[in-house]
Amino acid sequence: MATQESYEQGRGTGRRALLGAAVLGAGGAVLGLPGTATADARQGGLKSLPVPAIIGHRGASGYRPEHTFGSYDLALDLGADIVEAGDLVPTKDGHLVCRHEPEIGGTTDVADHPEFAGRRTTKVLDGVSTTGWFTEDFTLAELKTLRAIERIPATRQHNTIYNGRWEIPTFEEVLHWQDEQTRKRGKQVWIYPETKHPTYFRKQGLDIEQLLAKSLRRHGKDRKNSPVLIQSFEPSSIQRLNKLVGNPLVVLLSAANTRPWDFVEAGDQRTVADLVTPKGLKEIASYAQGIGPTLDLVIPKDANGNLTKPSTLVADAHAAGLILTPYTMRDENTFLPTNFRKGTDPAAYGDVFGAFKAYFATGIDGVFTDNADTGVLAREDFLRR
Repeated sequence: MATQESYEQGRGTGRRALLGAAVLGAGGAVLGLPGTATADARQGGLKSLPVPAIIGHRGASGYRPEHTFGSYDLALDLGADIVEAGDLVPTKDGHLVCRHEPEIGGTTDVADHPEFAGRRTTKVLDGVSTTGWFTEDFTLAELKTLRAIERIPATRQHNTIYNGRWEIPTFEEVLHWQDEQTRKRGKQVWIYPETKHPTYFRKQGLDIEQLLAKSLRRHGKDRKNSPVLIQSFEPSSIQRLNKLVGNPLVVLLSAANTRPWDFVEAGDQRTVADLVTPKGLKEIASYAQGIGPTLDLVIPKDANGNLTKPSTLVADAHAAGLILTPYTMRDENTFLPTNFRKGTDPAAYGDVFGAFKAYFATGIDGVFTDNADTGVLAREDFLRR
């Protein structure tokens, strides 16, 4: 059983030297010690956030259709320290909107709009043939006529009662929402946007990094201590952003045997397994402040889906001066490691508190979750031990 003392010891002296003793969270808690106000908390920046931080994955997507203001609001209500608002994809006329993917057939009611039937098409998205409707084929005005729907209704049937209630947010609207919520709640609201498929869009003349940087500069949120972390699965996107903005930057990492799509396009043969070596992490630390690995890179699973022994990734990343905010914790059995499931219903809730405890014990700095309230309670349980 991990203790808070062992948790802190596992964070690494190299990382402390670069980022200080505390890295993630919100609302004046530092190193997971509630109520500890510091100068860093008052001045803002990463050090004002508690560890481990609870990050609302696409808002509170366990309870509301993802990437809607209903989902974002609820994530804050449930105690999320940071809200992933949002996954950024462009429109035909150069606006950034928040959708999980550029294909929106599964997250909006576009299929119910006969006026857009002719927009349905097939494209190759990062090497995968994909059929549907794509944001880059719509103007913002056209997208605003659509409404969001639940992406995985078979698992989250209860979320479908909110289908059609909210429109697609723009990133500009998110930045205004962040300011409004900060005033309303009396504490700084943090957001964690992601550049989606930047190489794919750049080939179409749509530069996500430039659009994002322009919006952040317009709102004065492009600085080191701005309450906006930026993430991407493409390291080159983070390298470009490192030259455009001062925000903390995070490289997302998928399965160990995969290659980032910008690597594929550039002929770079390295895989994620190469990036998570001490050498690879040191390189990432030259242009980013953190990594967002899949949870399986933190604690691998065996052939039956059970958690095994933690990898050295947390210690290695901390030694390189990087924070870790892995993804994604969800309450339903279908998303949990086999040894934390309860019963046979894939949509039923499992032993999510046990799973959180296992991941927190590795020393991660935060975690993405669809259920922020569960994450907050799990953190409280862990920090009391």
